[in-house]
Amino acid sequence: MDAQSRGRAEDIDPADQWVLNPDTGDYELRLSPSPPQSPVPRPRRANPAEAPAPEPDGREDREDREDREDREVPASRRRRAAPEEEPPGRRGRRRPAKKKSRAKRILLWTGGTTAFVVLAAGTAGYLYLQHLNGNIQSVSDDGAGTGGFSKDKAINILLIGTDKRTGDGNEGYGDNGSAGHADTNILLHVSKDRSNATALSIPRDLIVDVPDCPTTQEDGSTKVIPGESEVRFNTSLGQNERTPSCTMRTVTELTGVTPDNFMVADFNAVKTLTSAVGGVEVCLAKDIDDPDSHLNLPAGKHTIEGEEALAFVRTRHSVGFGGDLSRIEIQQQFLSALMRKLKSNDTLTSPSKMVKLAEAGTEALTVDSKLDSITKLKDLGLELGKLNIKNLTFATVPVADNPAEKVAATVVLKEGPAQQVFDMIKNDVSFTEVKEKEKENQKKEDAADAARLKGEKSEPGEIRVRVMNGGASDGSAGRELTYLQNEAGVTKSENAGNAPEDLDKTALEYAPDQADQARALAEILGLSGAALKPGESVTNSQGLPTMTLTLGKDFKGAGVKLDAASGKAPEDVQKSTADKVACAK
Repeated sequence: MDAQSRGRAEDIDPADQWVLNPDTGDYELRLSPSPPQSPVPRPRRANPAEAPAPEPDGREDREDREDREDREVPASRRRRAAPEEEPPGRRGRRRPAKKKSRAKRILLWTGGTTAFVVLAAGTAGYLYLQHLNGNIQSVSDDGAGTGGFSKDKAINILLIGTDKRTGDGNEGYGDNGSAGHADTNILLHVSKDRSNATALSIPRDLIVDVPDCPTTQEDGSTKVIPGESEVRFNTSLGQNERTPSCTMRTVTELTGVTPDNFMVADFNAVKTLTSAVGGVEVCLAKDIDDPDSHLNLPAGKHTIEGEEALAFVRTRHSVGFGGDLSRIEIQQQFLSALMRKLKSNDTLTSPSKMVKLAEAGTEALTVDSKLDSITKLKDLGLELGKLNIKNLTFATVPVADNPAEKVAATVVLKEGPAQQVFDMIKNDVSFTEVKEKEKENQKKEDAADAARLKGEKSEPGEIRVRVMNGGASDGSAGRELTYLQNEAGVTKSENAGNAPEDLDKTALEYAPDQADQARALAEILGLSGAALKPGESVTNSQGLPTMTLTLGKDFKGAGVKLDAASGKAPEDVQKSTADKVACAK
């Protein structure tokens, strides 16, 4: 048995098996227990048979004496031969050998020791990786996945959180006899270029069809577990001896996306991972006292770990609408906080936290057989590590209450929106990219709207406009007309009654040659550029071309600016800013 094998068998670090032999000055590998060594090795005594011959004049060589007197740390020695006879006539002219300085001897010793420590650390590191490998539990994916993630393709990982109550303190959470159903389910999609990712939550109470699931048995045989129609998603795991590979098949059936790999975590994962990083910061908008999840926290920010972290992700009756969808939101908040902590310098620069994290992660997870080593998990981690978490979008499959139930207990897909979400993942379309495009389009629209307000403006008396009520309160058109004629100077205006349809927002339609009138009226009424609608003019009662102002549901009253941002605060309103110190009067 070699040193590494024996070290693993007897739980001995191989670095501890190399010891200093005080009689030789060399490090030796000892495979059997040896008596404790003196903390400071004593200088070895020379063997008379190996002692160097004296100098011809009978005196000890001065270099040897100084070397012996200066030596503080024993170095490995070689047998020294008797000095050669000098050629006749040159005995008194021998050039003394150059002596190594004391500092150099210490430096050489330190360098050798450092090299040994590095070697020992490498060996210990190898053994630690082997130890982590031993922590990992894996089960077959039964051919339900793609065969494992690829570094040059988009990555889809199915993350499953079970409600299995094994582990200290977990029996208090619900059904202690649970087989471990798919309680929390997230399809993590990472784009091919690793620039963005989507974490898509699948509600456990979503009604789905679970397909037939070929499942590898302990004896190597395959058993097909029959599928079921219109059942809860969470029954895809644990029910009828279904394994995570069956949940993978259900996800593929539901979304059209085949996961590359899966990871399964139980309650202990939440507790150990949060403790490993020293807790994560979460925020509550209100006080929570949930006897079911055992969460009791006041409103505000809190750093939670262990049991308290588990209580946080398990609570649902005290947040939102009190259902599973509300719990999904709080779990997404928790995962965001955990990812921020994992990516923080506080974690990445702490060796102790990284070791605890490695232990917790490998002990808490069950993975598919394509991820059954620390090397494979490391490779996946390196790929995921390329992602900037600001480009990670948490989303939930669009669902609605099950119409077949009088008391809502389950949910069904919103077919249109859900299919759109699934297609985005299949086609590697980024949710953050879509949002960025929407922002870009909005910026372009805003720029176009703002451009409509720029240019020459007509005088109020030259503005021709008819006013219509398109969703405002009764009489609004008449009151606004009175304001325009009597206070704003827009005398060429008239009441055109009710609009053919209601509008959410007030709009002003005008012909291209009326743009100067439109800009002038927009300034008077506080209309935004978006409210200006280039189009056609109509003929007023005098037979002249005129604009059409339709008062929408956002109309606030005659003379009131429609876009508060476009106006100024009245002069008589008291104003102050937070950067100024105001003295009470």
